[in-house]
Parts: sequence; structure tokens; C-alpha cells
Amino acid sequence: MQVMIGGIIAAVVGLLGIVIWWSQFITLLAGGIPVALLLGGALAIYVGYDEIRDQMREKKEASAGNDELEKAKQELEKAKAEAERYKEELEKTKTDTETT
Repeated sequence: MQVMIGGIIAAVVGLLGIVIWWSQFITLLAGGIPVALLLGGALAIYVGYDEIRDQMREKKEASAGNDELEKAKQELEKAKAEAERYKEELEKTKTDTETT
């Protein structure tokens, strides 16, 4: 309750201050707008730069992941070929053992 009363008092005093010192308020506002635009623009530039940097990093990680994927696929194919060769040798050994 005390906070609400304090807020009401502050709002009334602020409104009276704007009415009494209207010309000074406009001068201050006119001087503050360019500063706010300058700071907002700088923030937008920084956020844009950071976003581009993140996209480049993701692209680099994706290409590195693709290289690792291709390497894993090659190793898998090599392992399959080796397993097939062992299977053929086993079948050959079985047939040789059965004939003797």
C-alpha cells in the first residue's frame, strides 16, 4: 500500500514538473533522442555482427560434422567389406572341412 501511495505521489509531482517546465522538458527530450538513436544503432550493429559470427561458426561446425560423417561412412563400408570377406572365408572353410 505504501508503495502505491508513493507511486501516485511521484506521478503527480512528475506531471506537475512537466507542466511547469514544459519548454525545458522538450529541450531535454530533443537532446536525448539523438543519443538514444545513436546508442540503439550501436546496439543493433553489435547484435547483427554477433548473429553473423554465430552463423559462420554454425556453418563451420556443420561442415566439420559432414567431414566426420563421411569419414565414419567410409569406415563403416570398410568394416562391412571386411566382414563380408571373413564370412566368405568362413563359408569356404566350412565347405573344405565338409569335403574332407
